Amino acid sequence: MPAPLSIVIPTLNAAPHLGPTLGALGEALTEGLIAEVILSDGGSEDDIATIAEATGATLVTGPPGRGGQIARGCAAAKGDWLLILHADSAPAPGWAAATRAHMNAHPGCAGYFDLRFDASGTMARVTAAWANRRARLGLPYGDQGLLIRGALYKSVGGTPDIPLMEDVALARALGRARLRPIGHMIVTSAKRYTHDGWLRRGARNLSTLALYFAGISPERLAARYNRR
Repeated sequence: MPAPLSIVIPTLNAAPHLGPTLGALGEALTEGLIAEVILSDGGSEDDIATIAEATGATLVTGPPGRGGQIARGCAAAKGDWLLILHADSAPAPGWAAATRAHMNAHPGCAGYFDLRFDASGTMARVTAAWANRRARLGLPYGDQGLLIRGALYKSVGGTPDIPLMEDVALARALGRARLRPIGHMIVTSAKRYTHDGWLRRGARNLSTLALYFAGISPERLAARYNRR
C-alpha cells in the first residue's frame, strides 16, 4: 500500500528553522506514512535548495506569499492526504500514530494539532491555551498544522493565494464541523513573541484577525503587518 501522506512546508529564508521540523518527520518515514516532503519556496536567499537535495524533499518555487506557496505545494502533491506545516512548527514525538488514527477515524474531516511554544513561562502557556481554545471554535492557525484529505482540500477551493490569513480563510471554508483536533502536540517557535513581547504580539494578532473579519483585504493587512 503506497504511503498516503504528502508533507507541504512553505519556506522563505527558513533554512535556520527547518531542522526540528524536518527531523520530526523521521518517525513517519520509518512507519511508511509519508509519500513525499514538498518545500514550497518563495524566493529564499538561503541554502534551501541544498537542504531539499540533502533530505530528498521536492522543491517547488514561485513568488513569495504563504497562501500561494501552500497552494503550489499542494498542487504538486501526490499523496491522498496533505499535512501542511509551518517551517518552525515541529510535531511532537508520537505524532505519526495520532495522525494515522485521525486519517482512519475521520476521513471527512481536517485535523489540527494542539499548540505548545518552545518557551517556558506563564505567558507561553496562556497564549498556547488561547490558541487551542480558538481552534476548538473552528479557527486553527497554520502553526498548528493542517491535516486534510486531498479531495476535501480541493472541494473547498484549496488555499487562497493571499499574503496573510490564508489559514483562517481555509478554516472558514471548511467550517467547524469539518475540523477536529488530532489529539497530539505540535511545538512552534516563540521567537516572534519573545522579540515583540507576548502581550504586544498577541494584541497585534488579535487586531489583525478582527480587521480581517471586518472585511479589510489581506493585502492591506499584510502591508500593515509588515510595517510593524
